[in-house]
Amino acid sequence: MEAKILVDALGADFYAGVPDSQLKALCAHLMARYGTDPAHHVIAANEGGCVGLAAGYHMATGKVPVVYMQNSGQGNAVNPITSLTSADVYAIPVIYVIGWRGEPGVRDEPQHVQQGRVTLDLLDVLGIRYFVLGRETTEGELRAAVDDLRCDLEKRQSVAIVVRKGALSCEDEVEYGNGYAMARERVVELVSRAAGSDLIVSTTGKASRELFEAREARGEGHGGDFLVVGSMGHASSIALGIAVQKPGRRIWCLDGDGAVLMHMGALAIIGECAPSNLVHVVMNNEAHESVGGMPTAAKGVDLPGLARACGYRGALTASTEEELAAALEEVRLAEGPVMLEVKCSVGSRPDLGRPTTSPLQNKAAFMRRLGGTECVA
Repeated sequence: MEAKILVDALGADFYAGVPDSQLKALCAHLMARYGTDPAHHVIAANEGGCVGLAAGYHMATGKVPVVYMQNSGQGNAVNPITSLTSADVYAIPVIYVIGWRGEPGVRDEPQHVQQGRVTLDLLDVLGIRYFVLGRETTEGELRAAVDDLRCDLEKRQSVAIVVRKGALSCEDEVEYGNGYAMARERVVELVSRAAGSDLIVSTTGKASRELFEAREARGEGHGGDFLVVGSMGHASSIALGIAVQKPGRRIWCLDGDGAVLMHMGALAIIGECAPSNLVHVVMNNEAHESVGGMPTAAKGVDLPGLARACGYRGALTASTEEELAAALEEVRLAEGPVMLEVKCSVGSRPDLGRPTTSPLQNKAAFMRRLGGTECVA
């Protein structure tokens, strides 16, 4: 089904969301129709923020907003759904459009399996009626379902459209890019070389895949890398937790701009804890590149300045290989926490592979490199 049909059927003129590869067609259509005009379309930092935006829109206009997200974002949204928009609190109706990653019976990545299993159950627990949109759904069926769900909206209750894999398509062509020349994969290669035998925690998405392939290409092992395959925005907190407990080991965090924005409060906690052994590398391409390339708000954010304001002892920026080489020499020896922002281009190889080890194997090997053993009560 064309994403335009879904948008027309919903009949809303305000969308707030966090991009999702499952909803790539919807995102492309919204960009073609509205761009990032904040009166109609806001690409938010996290899903809870989307719900807040939707609540503000409803109170200002009296109309029903739409929030779109991958189902992994349900967790970020539960608190404002239950304590803000709920019929038991402010009774603010919202239409949720949720990409169903990890649907039972559909092959997907391990980080999506449990969330996919509980997606519909969670909506039931939250009291949100839903319609599942699949490849076979006709326009008539969709419009009939939306009309039925409007009964709930009229009672100031929220509803959801759950989108199966491949259910949406889009004829709109949207090109994403920026003015930077250095590819993220090259950044990953250079940073991992500079880190040497130090430990690396890498953020979810293509960055971790590129790190795995860099090791493969150089014939190196993977035990010193923790590849965060889910939990977007938490790689820096994981790295902090390790750095504090292992003060004698240097820890590098390979992060992305979208991930940093999603849980920006982690910067303040890193600054407060002040681990001298932590290097925070933020690869900033101003885009949610792993899920399609939609822009983030990072273009207008001074990330090094923010890091310094949060208590980081140092913060640098690089946008060329020469600048990156010089910055890596500096941060490799600097007292942390230190941030290195690297401006890079949008895009990746179409044949980029995925790790051949499982998350459990990755964790076990990383813990062995840390010198610890897993203790389970």
